[in-house]
Amino acid sequence: MGETPKIADPLEALEAARALFDSADDFTVGVEEEFAILDPGTLDMTAGFERFDQAARTGPLAGMVAGELIRSEVEVRTGRCETFPEAADAMARRRLDLLDVAETLGYALAATGTHPFARWQDQAVIDTPHYHLVEATLRYVAWRNNTFGIHVHTGIRGADRAIAVSSALRSVLPELLAASCSSPWLEDRHTHLHSTRTQVFTKFFPRCGIPDPLADWEEYAEFVRFLISTRSIREHTEIWWSVRPHQSFPTVEVRICDAQPEFSRAVALSGLMTALTAHFARAYDEGRSLPAHPHRLIEENFWRAIRWGMAGELIDLDTGAVMPARERVGALVEEVSEVAAELGIARYLGVLEEPTAAELYVARLAEGESVRDVWPHAVARTRESVAEWLAVREGETR
Repeated sequence: MGETPKIADPLEALEAARALFDSADDFTVGVEEEFAILDPGTLDMTAGFERFDQAARTGPLAGMVAGELIRSEVEVRTGRCETFPEAADAMARRRLDLLDVAETLGYALAATGTHPFARWQDQAVIDTPHYHLVEATLRYVAWRNNTFGIHVHTGIRGADRAIAVSSALRSVLPELLAASCSSPWLEDRHTHLHSTRTQVFTKFFPRCGIPDPLADWEEYAEFVRFLISTRSIREHTEIWWSVRPHQSFPTVEVRICDAQPEFSRAVALSGLMTALTAHFARAYDEGRSLPAHPHRLIEENFWRAIRWGMAGELIDLDTGAVMPARERVGALVEEVSEVAAELGIARYLGVLEEPTAAELYVARLAEGESVRDVWPHAVARTRESVAEWLAVREGETR
């Protein structure tokens, strides 16, 4: 994304953010994918971010690589894209370029929500002032967060509108999570959770998971001012909600999904997050009611998504009906079909009908394979799947 110059004073940054939202462009897209850096022989996590950072300072990845807490993790960004198809193509180029850098440096990469056997005790925090502060504040909570996800930023014009859209997106976070589950393992164990990442991250970190609904920008700003005045946070990025207004870009950022070994699913999930954000913005503009379910009800679906993913059931919070998770996700895809077609997203969404990575891996684990038996498949698909996607795209454009 095109991040604005950082304002050191967090209260000044908060005031500036409102003006940024009020002049923002609708439905721009930026996607961030997080990867575990691996030793190619053992497929264990290994420190390497600094070498990626150095290698990516020039060439196609310049400005597009970032660190995320630990030295054995690397994030790649699309930057700001004006349309979703542009973002999808950028995601493919960035992932492939990052994989090429990894190979040159002697590493492998993997995109799943958690690593199946790497020890959190062996991971070191990257050497930046921000993450040293995070570590100093959170200690054990930060050390345990060896998790990997996809974050999608969608431009929304209007500060109050951005808050309304963020609040509406709360209700569909469980469906998005269920469709993304890729982490049924941790600490050399099959956890029997489809998204171990979400249980670790959202239940450990403060100011995380599903936020309360907010009426408007002023209510959001009042909370940020409270956190700053009580010395609870130093800057707004220490609010780690699963959906949040991002003050620097300015966008609505959805942060709920596990990282994806299958690239086509990473694109589909990014597309669905973008389409839902645009759909709720349009509903707001037209005066239609937006989802406003109580936190306690969304949490019931959230747990179901963490535990069973797309293999389980979710609740239609409007009717109370319990239905297969795949049916609930399908209903969301149908709900956003008009805006998805308009924004060039619809053709990417069909893959969401296919099994998630967690479903595939849980089936193999149930047959008696260990997490170490299954892990090489996830590593291989991180590269193979983007090459396959690009081959299909090339065929479509001929």
